[in-house]
Amino acid sequence: MIEASPAQRGMWVTEQLTEAGSAYHVPLVVRFSAGLDAPALLRACAAVARRHPALSAAIREEGERLVLTPGAPPLVEQVDAELDEGAVRRPFDLERGPLARFTLYRDALLFVAHHLVFDGFSKEILLRELAGRYREELLVSQAAAYWAEHWREPGETMVAGVPLKARHAGPARVVEFTVAPDVPGLSRFEVLLAGLHVLLRGYGNAEVVTAIDLSTRTPETSGEIGTFVSELPVASVPGPGQSFAEFGRELHDRLREVYRFRAVPLAAAVPHLRPHAALTPVSVSFRGRSEPDPVFEGVEAEVDWAVFNHAVRGAVHLQCVDGPGGVRVSLRHLPEVDGPRLAADLSGLLERVVGEPGVLLGDLVAFDTVDTVDTVGTVTSGVAASAAPAAAPAPAGSELTEQVRQIWEEVLGLSPVLDDDDLFDLGGHSLTITQIIARMERRLGLKVELDDFFDNPTIAGVMGTISRAD
Repeated sequence: MIEASPAQRGMWVTEQLTEAGSAYHVPLVVRFSAGLDAPALLRACAAVARRHPALSAAIREEGERLVLTPGAPPLVEQVDAELDEGAVRRPFDLERGPLARFTLYRDALLFVAHHLVFDGFSKEILLRELAGRYREELLVSQAAAYWAEHWREPGETMVAGVPLKARHAGPARVVEFTVAPDVPGLSRFEVLLAGLHVLLRGYGNAEVVTAIDLSTRTPETSGEIGTFVSELPVASVPGPGQSFAEFGRELHDRLREVYRFRAVPLAAAVPHLRPHAALTPVSVSFRGRSEPDPVFEGVEAEVDWAVFNHAVRGAVHLQCVDGPGGVRVSLRHLPEVDGPRLAADLSGLLERVVGEPGVLLGDLVAFDTVDTVDTVGTVTSGVAASAAPAAAPAPAGSELTEQVRQIWEEVLGLSPVLDDDDLFDLGGHSLTITQIIARMERRLGLKVELDDFFDNPTIAGVMGTISRAD
């Protein structure tokens, strides 16, 4: 008796599966009412298929066995026709894949997979993930629409008489103080943020824009260590005729809008946004401490939850920890900022509004030094429009330029990187820039500031800043 080779056995199995027709097809249909966002659903289908290699698998021979190998693109399509049995019975290419396909009709989604990669229980997993991903896709679309109306580029922010920019990080000083900002109907965070906005208005800012850090943890990630935080801008225009309580409720409502998109990456909602060292010159982190400090058996332990790191990302950052004794504020600031004055002004303002929530903002700060703004609904131009013009580049073929190009290509993992290729369009971000700066300084003795990269994010632009410095 002649034993079949692995290749022959593989061919036989493939032929049997093919000849079986749709007996091994596992179909699933979801019918929708009006209002379905078809592009969002198709994106969700593609995302789910990419996450599960089996859905794009093909059969190949490996030694003595047949295996499934991912790699073929998921088959996701939309057709302007009615679902029929032919779509369910359409055969799969078992050698090239994919072994699953999504087809979206007018009011129905048809999913068909081969039983080689899909079983009955997989249906529940697929639908649960698909519904979740569709919700995420809708959220990104809604966030894009929201930020198109509410996005703000703060430019310079006046703080205690000093104009400050956002894209800066450096050595800092710190002032620490404790407040108890308790106003009925508002959280401590809302009171503190409202007080900060009113104070910045009094410092001479017609429209106030600050950034806030928001947790993006879910019940599923509540016990995981990692980075689950999003930085988002909050804009306001305090008016002299408003009471503090009224302005606080207005800010409360605006925060509820922003909270809806806390889990949406800002870059997805604001396509023109480039990474910043800090989103705005002034930012706030606020964390509540509802649980007691951990207990270490047999010893007493006291935890400092806001240790100063001797630097600040942006110009002013308020790191706040709310506990039983009040809100401890660690105010980190650049040396050119009068931190003690800012701390005294803010704590004094908060102390007054706690005792008198109905006080008019015009009685809290001076409004005669700033121009009034009628509405917060004006759309601004965005980061790209406000960037400084690129300096004249160094000669493209110079040896130094080629050495810089080599560093960019190493860090980005791409080649070639052309003189006018935008770093951010190539997938770069603030950490990428830090790596490039360090290597340029170590290897070539070139000192380039972070701001120069944000304003001139090309090899030609950066070389122009070097030539200008020379």
